Amino acid sequence: MDIGFIGLGQMGFHMARRLLEAGHRLIVSDTRRDAVDRLTALGAQAAGSAREIADAVETVMASLPTPEIVLEVATGKGGVIEGKRVRRFVDLSTTGAVMAKRIFELLNEKGIVQIDCPVSGGVTGASKGTLALMASGPRAQVAAIEPALAAIGRMFFISERPGAGQTMKLCNNFLSAAAMTATSEAMVMGVKAGLDPRIMLDVINSGTGRNTATEDKFGRVVLPRTFDLGFAVGLMTKDLKLCLGEGKTLGVPMQVAEAVTRVLQMACDENGPDKDLTTVVQPVERRAGVEVRAERLGAALPK
Repeated sequence: MDIGFIGLGQMGFHMARRLLEAGHRLIVSDTRRDAVDRLTALGAQAAGSAREIADAVETVMASLPTPEIVLEVATGKGGVIEGKRVRRFVDLSTTGAVMAKRIFELLNEKGIVQIDCPVSGGVTGASKGTLALMASGPRAQVAAIEPALAAIGRMFFISERPGAGQTMKLCNNFLSAAAMTATSEAMVMGVKAGLDPRIMLDVINSGTGRNTATEDKFGRVVLPRTFDLGFAVGLMTKDLKLCLGEGKTLGVPMQVAEAVTRVLQMACDENGPDKDLTTVVQPVERRAGVEVRAERLGAALPK
């Protein structure tokens, strides 16, 4: 299949690479030349704009950081909407249902179908091709791209209703962020009391408190203090604010989500929004006066 791919960040690069490795012909675009060069070295063709890509292929995929950027790339001047050949726009980003519906309606006026298909699984999942893909849109159009999506991960058909995939993604990211923030507070409390963080993780992962943060993130990137999960805390904060907005629109109380968002925002304010999501533990550590750190002997050292 001939595919256009816009957005070659940490997630997008790996998804595009896997499409190439699966034998699809790829035309790519990104604001960073180095990212484009890395893909062209693997066999992709470079394009100068979203419109150029949409002139060349029927299927355009995008993995972009914010709803506003997705809107501009899809429907703005020089965007996908102006392409002569494009028939479907597959949005792998997290934009929220409201924006997804808006883009769907604007593209639909030009005979272009939007499939919102946000993904979950992080950089590791993108690299390995094990992402969960949450697709919503006309069933026949989703079926047409399913063979390509199989190179990226496992596709779940959510609904034919525009934006349904986005709602699913926001529910998922809320739970993921809640696990990370709650685990940060629990681990800091244990370390402050003198517990070994490695033993804490072993116990939690053998009990009812286990979650994605205890099973993966803390042991892999927090205890060794690498903080290189590959997903920015600012992006997760954006996702949680989208989740709060959707909850408000639906009339659903979101008190836990509000608390999680406050902790994420604190990490953005103190560490910077471009820092890794796992640095959300640091504001808690600073206030407690300890670090959740495991040296060779498994010791957690006070600051």
